Amino acid sequence: MSTTRKKVSVIGAGNVGATAVYYIAEKNIADIVMVDVVPGMPQGKAADFMHAAPSRNYHVTIAGSNDFEAITDSDVVVMTAGMARKPGMDRMDLLKINVNIAKQAADAIQQYAPNAVVIAVSNPLDVIAMVCLRETGFALKRVIGMAGILDSTRFQYFIAEALGVLPWDVSAMVLGGHGDSMVPLPRYTSVGGFALTELMESDRIEELVNRTRTGGAEIVGHLKTGSAYYAPAASTAKMVEAVVKDEKRLVAASAYLRGQYGHRDIFLGVPVLLGANGVERIYELDLSEEEQRALDDSAEQVRQGVVTLEEIYSPG
Repeated sequence: MSTTRKKVSVIGAGNVGATAVYYIAEKNIADIVMVDVVPGMPQGKAADFMHAAPSRNYHVTIAGSNDFEAITDSDVVVMTAGMARKPGMDRMDLLKINVNIAKQAADAIQQYAPNAVVIAVSNPLDVIAMVCLRETGFALKRVIGMAGILDSTRFQYFIAEALGVLPWDVSAMVLGGHGDSMVPLPRYTSVGGFALTELMESDRIEELVNRTRTGGAEIVGHLKTGSAYYAPAASTAKMVEAVVKDEKRLVAASAYLRGQYGHRDIFLGVPVLLGANGVERIYELDLSEEEQRALDDSAEQVRQGVVTLEEIYSPG
């Protein structure tokens, strides 16, 4: 591999992981390793990606492996391994299945990539991020959950679709856990610099807020046997780029709280400054009483997941 480029490893070569690799490759910012337990799958997908390089004009290297040692000296490790959500299954139903997968991956990260920033993508995301933090023993800022960007981009798209404007002219903010209790904030959302509340009736805004909360489940309902992966992968690649290029990008992400917004010892979606060190700052917005109550309710759902985690898993 190149000695000058950064190295990004993606654990899990399923739909989300492989698509994230593709998006990261097209940014030409890092060499990439895919690791998965399924024999031949990461190797085959990596070879396929490399065959596309002449057509897509990326010049990074992409390798696949079934051995965690391949992530050695990674600058960023993305954790996507785990079972995808199925119809009728909420994110907490995934907990018992995905915790052991995350524990194994986090142990490998601690061993082979001790200086990496870890981006947790597997669901239930806020709880899986906690597993990654505990097992690696990393500084709090170096373990981040992806979801806030994904939830915000869904809100952005729904607003753009409703108003008939370019999606990237919408700036949206969504706080809270990655689930049905997430907290989209219309008051902190704008379109071309204009407040959303000045451009859309409150009833219509509330419809889009509710659709944002159930956006993932909507896709699961359509697919029947899988869940979303293009948008989650794109959001993951955006976070990887912010870390690799030290962009100091202000985004919504799941960060470990130590009293911010009145909560501590949980991962929760909040506005953060994302750079080479991971979460370099957490911003505290001035929330209304209603917004704070909604965030408290979301935090409580995340905390219930952590309580369940304590019952099924004790870090060794």
